[in-house]
Amino acid sequence: MTSDSKIFVGLRLSRKKPDQHREPSGRKCQWDGCDKEGTHRAPVGADAEGLYLSFCSTHVSAYSRGYNFVTKLSDPLTARYQREAASGSRPTLGTRIEQPSETPLPSLVRSGTAKAINSRKNAAQSQTARAAVHLRKLKVLEAKAFEKLGLSPDATPDEIKSRYKQLLKMHHPDANDGDRKSEDSLRSTIEAHKILKLNGFC
Repeated sequence: MTSDSKIFVGLRLSRKKPDQHREPSGRKCQWDGCDKEGTHRAPVGADAEGLYLSFCSTHVSAYSRGYNFVTKLSDPLTARYQREAASGSRPTLGTRIEQPSETPLPSLVRSGTAKAINSRKNAAQSQTARAAVHLRKLKVLEAKAFEKLGLSPDATPDEIKSRYKQLLKMHHPDANDGDRKSEDSLRSTIEAHKILKLNGFC
């Protein structure tokens, strides 16, 4: 097939002219006094998690060298940019991430698997049961168990576990040269923890 064939008739090669100097289309570098394009995102840090600043390649490396997630530990110049971005006096990209104030319950939306549904149900029930246990009046053995561990009845499960471990180490025979009194204290500590655990306090 030759170039003067009917297929090629009317076809012409067109070459695009090189574009004239184009203005940058992106965001401007947010470093003071810089007019370059801000093509690189830099995180603000702990005070404004999820927000970013825009810098050019030169200034993003300068910002990164002095960057620390916690503003107080950053280089003074970098810390200034972080503070200004967190307070809103310097424009940012992204969405601020709000930290939840309390641990959320597992989602109540049905996911379709029996295992997931049951785990959510059990978590909700155990949380309700723990709240009910703390509201009711203590039984005699429960009150004595708290007294033995040296804790108040409104102690959290973590406080109970921590105190239990502390007393175990204190009364262990190895720490007391096999003293009989220490063994009795160890036994009563274990019993007290067992009673609290069986009744849902820890």
